[in-house]
Amino acid sequence: MKPLEGKAAVVAGATRGAGRAISMMLGAAGATVYVTGRSVRGGPSDIGRAETIEETAELVTEQGGRGIAVRVDHTEESQVKALFDKVKQDREGGLDILVNDVWGGEKLSEWGTPFWEGSLDKALLMQRRAVHSHMITSYYGAPLLVAKGKGLVVEVTDGYDYRYRGNLPYSLAKVSAIHMAEALAAELRPHGVAAVSVTPGFLRSEEMLDHFGVTEENWRDAAKQDPHFLQSETPYFLGRGVAALAADPDLLGKSGKAFTSWGLSDEYGISDMDGSRPHWGRYAAEQGF
Repeated sequence: MKPLEGKAAVVAGATRGAGRAISMMLGAAGATVYVTGRSVRGGPSDIGRAETIEETAELVTEQGGRGIAVRVDHTEESQVKALFDKVKQDREGGLDILVNDVWGGEKLSEWGTPFWEGSLDKALLMQRRAVHSHMITSYYGAPLLVAKGKGLVVEVTDGYDYRYRGNLPYSLAKVSAIHMAEALAAELRPHGVAAVSVTPGFLRSEEMLDHFGVTEENWRDAAKQDPHFLQSETPYFLGRGVAALAADPDLLGKSGKAFTSWGLSDEYGISDMDGSRPHWGRYAAEQGF
């Protein structure tokens, strides 16, 4: 019996990166996973990458779960409402897990530029995509969890605390996800539903591999450009952690907390796909980050 057999999840922002990996690992644990995003075959989003939600759904099914692709722009309320209406119609057992991983800020961050000298339009659009979308999704998704009297909301972010992250709009977006989980936990606890935030370490995503001009097969070559990349992790490291967390019988005891991929690895004995156990937290402390 797989630990999430019979469970249903929605992963918002599942086209690539952490969202895709979380979807796959939930599927490997037996879940039915609705994978959403804007990029579909023949219709990429403005991010302009090749990955699609159909591919993610197929990968979920290959892992042993059931992947269902639904095109959704999570900044559009009507599309989000339609998504959860579909889940209610499809699933007599309701919803068990909601993962908010929508980002869409790849081309909006202006590193090294003071907030007041950058683009206000980009800064506000980042909040619309990475904060407002999570609120809209939780607004329509939370009632399904409350109706069931149990479940989990996961906010995927960058970092586990409230420190500045090198750029005001980016920092605001990522810190907001942490507090959203904390606030959701407070309001959902009386209904038996948990909420947490999670972060990877140095994420070796598809886009990051492309940035360094390497592949998963020769990724260590990127250390010539950035030696810290040797401490990176695949998105599946966090994905396995989220799947283990979702199967934990003491979810409410963990509600409201911020979890890291390396912390989940320590707690649940999780390894990355190559058998390694990267620990960005320990490495960052040693480096004085």
